[in-house]
Amino acid sequence: MLRSLLASLFLPLALSAADTPAALPLWPQGAPGSEARAAEPEKIEGSNVCNIHKPTLTPFVSAADKSTGTAVIICPGGGHSKLCLGHEGYALAEWFRDHGIAAFVLKYRLAREPGSTYTIQDHAMADARRAIRTVRSRAPEWHIQPDRIGILGFSAGGELAAFAAMTNDPGHKESPDPIEQQSSRPDFQGLIYPGTSGLFNATKGMPPLFIAAGYSDRPDISEGMATLYLKYKAAGVKAEMHIFANAGHGFGYKADAKPTAASRWPTRFTEWLTDSGLLGQTK
Repeated sequence: MLRSLLASLFLPLALSAADTPAALPLWPQGAPGSEARAAEPEKIEGSNVCNIHKPTLTPFVSAADKSTGTAVIICPGGGHSKLCLGHEGYALAEWFRDHGIAAFVLKYRLAREPGSTYTIQDHAMADARRAIRTVRSRAPEWHIQPDRIGILGFSAGGELAAFAAMTNDPGHKESPDPIEQQSSRPDFQGLIYPGTSGLFNATKGMPPLFIAAGYSDRPDISEGMATLYLKYKAAGVKAEMHIFANAGHGFGYKADAKPTAASRWPTRFTEWLTDSGLLGQTK
């Protein structure tokens, strides 16, 4: 009986280990600012993970003959104290891959985990920008067009996606690291019930924006996203917003979820990509 119970508790982890592609370190020689804790193992509870000191990307890449040439980096949420890799990570990455979109799940460093010495802007954002550069540097290998690389985040991960769109650079051409030579600007962004919306702004020339959130979410999200949409409208940057009347926070994506308007948001997202000229079969 006890053995069966333990097996059921660890089943999600076992399935993840068996079915998930190998993760790629963002900094093979170690992440800047994490040198003192690089040897510490991650802590895993079901589909959640914390104590991340070696940020990674896990690639879910479509076959060459199925690829649309579009890629998206997925930043799971978890309040910057853990990463919810199940319904805000691997499940969505598989869906994207099966629809011809290369997906990359980002494990970033956590600024609000007890005992953390990291910050969102100095460490988590360094991981997000490095992820964009990494995917762009390997675009031919992964059947990706380098001008169709976006970033999408849930909750705390949505903050990273928004900040990546707000502040980026064309690459450091003098760097001996070919990854750092690449641009960190995403070509599009998806904000799925992101936090701290009061810190987001919009200026002309920023990447186009897709928003999905729930009517019953807390005001800084459900109402904050409406305010952000208007900021983008005023800046002349195209944005699409879906506020689902019967959803709250954390709906994420689950392959076996009951069909609802909110559960079908990835389809709305791909339709938006198509309408925006960011999704189409490679030539």
